[in-house]
Amino acid sequence: MLTHTLPMLLQVADPQLPPTTGVFVIFSIIKMLVIFGLVMVTVAYTTFAERRIAAWIQDRHGPNRVGPWGLFQVLADGVKNFMKEETYPADANKILFVMAPALAFVPAMLTWSVIPFASPLPTPWGRIDMVVADLPIGFLFTLAISSLGVYGLTLAGWSSNNKYALLGGLRASAQMVSYEIAMGMSTVCVLLLAGNVHLTEIIGQQVAMGWNVLLLSVAFFLFLIAAFAETNRVPFDLPESESELVAGYHTEYSAMKYSMFPIAEYANMITAGAMMSTLFLGGWDIPFTTWDNVPPFTVLKTLVTFGFFVAKTLFWVFFFIWIRWTLPRFRYDQLMSLGWKFMLPVALAYVAIIAAAVVALDRAGFTRGHKFGAVLFGLNLVLVVVLFFILDRGRVVSPAYSRLDRAAVDKLRAVAPSRATLRGPGA
Repeated sequence: MLTHTLPMLLQVADPQLPPTTGVFVIFSIIKMLVIFGLVMVTVAYTTFAERRIAAWIQDRHGPNRVGPWGLFQVLADGVKNFMKEETYPADANKILFVMAPALAFVPAMLTWSVIPFASPLPTPWGRIDMVVADLPIGFLFTLAISSLGVYGLTLAGWSSNNKYALLGGLRASAQMVSYEIAMGMSTVCVLLLAGNVHLTEIIGQQVAMGWNVLLLSVAFFLFLIAAFAETNRVPFDLPESESELVAGYHTEYSAMKYSMFPIAEYANMITAGAMMSTLFLGGWDIPFTTWDNVPPFTVLKTLVTFGFFVAKTLFWVFFFIWIRWTLPRFRYDQLMSLGWKFMLPVALAYVAIIAAAVVALDRAGFTRGHKFGAVLFGLNLVLVVVLFFILDRGRVVSPAYSRLDRAAVDKLRAVAPSRATLRGPGA
């Protein structure tokens, strides 16, 4: 009896080995509560960061009256939204009208359950992996769950019985269909290199070969654009464009139900930043060192890798905000053309090229290491030059550019001064 129980006791006592089932369940609940709390606090203060960064870009003051440096403005806005009156359109489908905000918010939070956010944590009860649910199909789970958020937007537009809201919901669904395919195709190349859909294995592949942002640069570019479209951020905010649709799918919402949609948008921003960091920037990996990737794992390694993961994710959140206050909104035909005529063909061609390159390197005897990554980096450098400087020639969102050729543009420029002369100086 003692010979059977002793290995179990040693396993629980060894901080480098997995814990028992009971300890695993307890720590999973703790991780769920901690991640939900951190993400919700980050979402709240991302709204504050957006207002302050927008003020910095536009050379004005942001919110600075409530609390030191305006930090309590978020609390004041939350109290205001809770105190506001709830309104319901007379002809709305009330059940779906109430459900829609939750359907938009929940998928963004569920995606966090499979994203590794730090190196394993050693405890007296065993090694605790820093991921809520370490699913072997984690990558497929993120794609499946993240695509469900559009149901909340579409149902919000339909259930409101408002033409502006309905148009916003239809735009959201069309936009998701147009860019979800390109996003999925761009990540196929990541799976080709990792040989696995497990997110921890994808991080390990980048540790061995180099970050995918260098090895799969075109795929990263396509994923980045698709992430903007999936989160309905400028220049892809057609579903809620104020100049055309009042507020789009949430035109009829008020109080806290209305606030759920911005909360879902910012939660999706953070999730997209975490996914880009995981798939293309090595996740919690610290660059230029293997200290964080090899046992024995320590509390210091967990804290440092968590800090690097947070820094990478917050960088993308800042990038989302920066782009919003820099670029104008696309026209709807430009949005559709970019997704179907540019991104999808490029993604298909890129998957074929990378698959051929991987097979050729494997046949040539290259091991999946830094030499393998160096060859892929050189190939991607050539592809970036060909795509952006030869084929596209500066029209990054081709074919979302002027339909006039250069000769027609020069003709119009020549006519403009003559018309100004005919009108006279006081015209």
